[in-house]
Amino acid sequence: MRNRTWLILLTVGVTGLVPPALADVFKYVDNRGNVVFSDKPLQQDGLTLEWKRTGQKLVAENRLQSEQLRERQRQAAAKLQANLARHGHQSFGQRLGQTYGRGSLWASSALPITGLKANASLKDRRAYYGALIDTAARQHHLWPELLHAVIRTESAYRADAQSSAGACGLMQLMPGTAERFKVRDIWDPTENVRAGATYLRLLLNLFQSDLRLALAAYNAGENAVKRHGNNIPPYPETQDYVRKVLRFLRAEQRAFQS
Repeated sequence: MRNRTWLILLTVGVTGLVPPALADVFKYVDNRGNVVFSDKPLQQDGLTLEWKRTGQKLVAENRLQSEQLRERQRQAAAKLQANLARHGHQSFGQRLGQTYGRGSLWASSALPITGLKANASLKDRRAYYGALIDTAARQHHLWPELLHAVIRTESAYRADAQSSAGACGLMQLMPGTAERFKVRDIWDPTENVRAGATYLRLLLNLFQSDLRLALAAYNAGENAVKRHGNNIPPYPETQDYVRKVLRFLRAEQRAFQS
């Protein structure tokens, strides 16, 4: 769940006369908010020039942004490890069991007390957070398979995941969404999943249990769905997101039934 550039169209010089890194780059925004990049001035109706930069300057800016993103990811990983240390390296399933009482949901919880290894596989990450996700799903009247599908799409079960737009954690909460749902620590997997599940339930209620619209709203924002007449917005990334979550959902359901 993050704010994104919906369309990127980049043309590059191929004549060989001007090195691509030195070519000018033009950024335009159309009337629907789509972003268009070009190496030439465009005269199309509905396009507004937002900026013009030399390719050399743009490369330098991208390099700086990449370094800043790596630093944010490093800080996020350090904060996650600090959270684990603060809780005595208990599994999150054990922490929830102590808080809410150990019932049938926790009977099969056997998460590693030492935490996840940095190179843990997707299967291991899924198992590690499985009890937490299943509990949050049931507390918010969601299919556990749906919450797993969303988390697999959003972060691939990486609690320290951070997007370039600033979305954080397992359910890729934007800071504004985290604040909306009273999250104190966006990197805490328990709080992150709780807020994401709360938001997903709100969206399902808002769009009368239309799963496709709820997923589109989780990705692009509920107002984007409303602006397009309660339809999936015509954003390629949002449309791909909905298809991907539904594909993972079907896979989860097949695995549950087998």
